[in-house]
Amino acid sequence: MSIRVTEAAVLVDLRDAPLSVDEVIAALRDPACGGLTLFVGIVRDHDGGHEVRSLDYSAHPTAAARLGQVCGAVAARHPGVRLAAVHRVGDLVVGDLAVVVGAASAHRAAAFAAARDLIDTLKAEVPIWKHQVFTDGATEWVGLP
Repeated sequence: MSIRVTEAAVLVDLRDAPLSVDEVIAALRDPACGGLTLFVGIVRDHDGGHEVRSLDYSAHPTAAARLGQVCGAVAARHPGVRLAAVHRVGDLVVGDLAVVVGAASAHRAAAFAAARDLIDTLKAEVPIWKHQVFTDGATEWVGLP
């Protein structure tokens, strides 16, 4: 279930269902916004010299609330920008969308800056962890505290 955190954060969610770029674009659309930018994180087929078969994202019970706080903080640093952030949890395979963040504003420079700030802050501060499974049977946790 998506939540609206502030007037600027129009879509904030963690979900175990496939993500939609179109949903994020629709949420960000506004007649006052002439620039809209997205970052889409996709499960790739390799990491650290290993071939990735699949991965599982786990989130701390506070992760959704923390994602909302991150969106609020990024919005405060980028006045006049609309934000959206949706992150997948659960089992994913190569090619699945793992995260979609976006920003919209009157001009592209502000949208680009806010979107970059949002994905970087999300990755640094929201307690979501990735358990990678490699084709050789090895596994690795990424992002644990």
